[in-house]
Amino acid sequence: MGFIALFGIAVLNGVVLVSYNVGKRRAGLDADEAAREGALTRLRPVLMTAMVASFGFIPMALATSAGAEVQRPLATVVIGGLVTSTLLTLLVLPAIYRWFAGGDRGPRED
Repeated sequence: MGFIALFGIAVLNGVVLVSYNVGKRRAGLDADEAAREGALTRLRPVLMTAMVASFGFIPMALATSAGAEVQRPLATVVIGGLVTSTLLTLLVLPAIYRWFAGGDRGPRED
């Protein structure tokens, strides 16, 4: 269940960032400017979605009751995955977007 939440949040954050970048490209910015502005503007929504999910797994990571031997490692891995995916979304995804989007202005509407 935790991995499904992790993958869903990682994909959601990526979609939020890329869709914002595409909108900025249609408004006339080039790929570098759109990626930079998108990463800065969408920083808060991306961090909020990851933090909310991470805070939800904290009780599971700190559990000491029966069955906690299985829950704690899973929660720790999911929290670590959320931190990693957030960093990758904010740092690596804009660079990859610039690479794939190229330098021309906005997507063509044929």
